[in-house]
Amino acid sequence: MVRRIRLGTRPSLLALRQAEEIRRLLPHLDLDVAAIETKGDRDKTTPLPAVEATDFFTSDIEKALLDGRIDAAVHSAKDLEENIPKQLYIAAVTRSISPLECLVSRGKVKLEKLPAGSVVGTSSRKRKAAISDIRGDLIIKDIRGNVDERLRQLDRGDFDAVITAYAALLRLGYQGRAAQIFSPDVIEPHPLQGRLAVQVRRDRQDMIKVFGSIHEN
Repeated sequence: MVRRIRLGTRPSLLALRQAEEIRRLLPHLDLDVAAIETKGDRDKTTPLPAVEATDFFTSDIEKALLDGRIDAAVHSAKDLEENIPKQLYIAAVTRSISPLECLVSRGKVKLEKLPAGSVVGTSSRKRKAAISDIRGDLIIKDIRGNVDERLRQLDRGDFDAVITAYAALLRLGYQGRAAQIFSPDVIEPHPLQGRLAVQVRRDRQDMIKVFGSIHEN
């Protein structure tokens, strides 16, 4: 009988909230959450398009899984690399709480009302292309860091607006900061946006069974 499960995740507030979301889905489990810093948390300079579909945000957590230091890991599903280690298994993927993109701006100014030359922060190729198509007169710059760090950069004036996943604001309780939520035909979201993935070792049938029950929630 599985009693206490050690669940690994990144150290950001958003990642910890995501771990709590898994806890709420499985209230009968005794979960200990372990915060594990990843390459993506340490490296704030590498452009994200250069590391798409890699283990930039997962490798350190996956190593902890393989070493047996944690029993399971929770990731933002869209952060998973294209080819996860064959010893590991995705036991569950949750429903999305929102697949949509949104704009957060100083003064809650909508995209169409931003003054020409305003600086918009995003590191996503898709987001950059969409914003450029709508407002070619804006300056789009790369931004790095977790959601809280990006909002701090916005608030101190480094950017006039940032594009982020609305799901991240919802999980953090920051939905009131959204100036605008974009429909998918304006900015096409990542197909896994807003979903969480629980990863376990392939040889841990007990963990596969435990977290596989999330599909029934």
